[in-house]
Amino acid sequence: MREVKLNYIFGPVPSRRLGFSLGVDIVPFKTCTLDCVYCQLGRTTRKTVKRGEFVTPKDILHELSYVLDQRQSIDHITLSGSGEPTLNSNIGEIIKAVKGITNTPVAVITNGTLLYQKGVRNALCNADLVIPSLDAVTQEVFDRINRPHSSLEVGRIIDGLKSFSREFGGEIWLEIMFVKGQNDHLDEVEKIKTIVSEIYPKKIQLNTVIRPPAESSAEGLSVEELQAIETILGEKYSVIGQFQKKEQDANETDIKSAIVNLVRRRSITLPDISSSLGIHVNEAIKYLKDLQKQRIIRIIVHDGQDYYMQMDEFREGSH
Repeated sequence: MREVKLNYIFGPVPSRRLGFSLGVDIVPFKTCTLDCVYCQLGRTTRKTVKRGEFVTPKDILHELSYVLDQRQSIDHITLSGSGEPTLNSNIGEIIKAVKGITNTPVAVITNGTLLYQKGVRNALCNADLVIPSLDAVTQEVFDRINRPHSSLEVGRIIDGLKSFSREFGGEIWLEIMFVKGQNDHLDEVEKIKTIVSEIYPKKIQLNTVIRPPAESSAEGLSVEELQAIETILGEKYSVIGQFQKKEQDANETDIKSAIVNLVRRRSITLPDISSSLGIHVNEAIKYLKDLQKQRIIRIIVHDGQDYYMQMDEFREGSH
């Protein structure tokens, strides 16, 4: 089979929530409604609420068909990647097209900021799983952590989440990202609990800063601190656990290209690269060292852990 260059598909990557997740990136790099202090991709370079046809269903199906033919272990096909996926006005058609060629569940990871728009809610109706985030329920904290587009109001976003929870037939897993000293104080936690009780998600997942953030001042909570918040919030809330390693078949595509494709969207550890590509750690190290010599990738140390990232000059214009 002739090799296809992957511009929009990446992975499968090991996900703590979704198992082996095949990513579908449908907006240009760092095109987002927010500029979150904790974002692992760095600062938002194009903050907008204007939707556009950035990628077509045809573009996605061409690459996805090729990847599916590789017969890798895939638990979810996930629309996420390097920006806010609901900014793509084709997202509804893309979801339908993907579901037309595979029975693998389709998940959408979104910051939820555009769900107040009926058209956006309708576009997600055919997904199997939607994972929106809600890091704050007061405008002051929302502005501080998420640094939103000037038109966004947290009250309207919350109303959008409530409407979506009533209309959506699939599962909703709500994610709350905690940043030390920002939204982890008791008053905000109690307000979050009250608001979330009106949204009715299937799961409520507590997360914190793990990978290198956009702002070095954005610190994660300890496991003990997250568990203390979990106790306050109640049994419906759970701390996101570690990825449960499973065997992945070896990727038939060029390993170097596959590694570059992984680190282009997210910082990633050596074990994750090994697990995602189905290769031994020592083999992954060999390719990583070569890519470092070529100055295509670099290492960032965060909390004592090495993360591999693409060099900034290679990230620009990824679409």
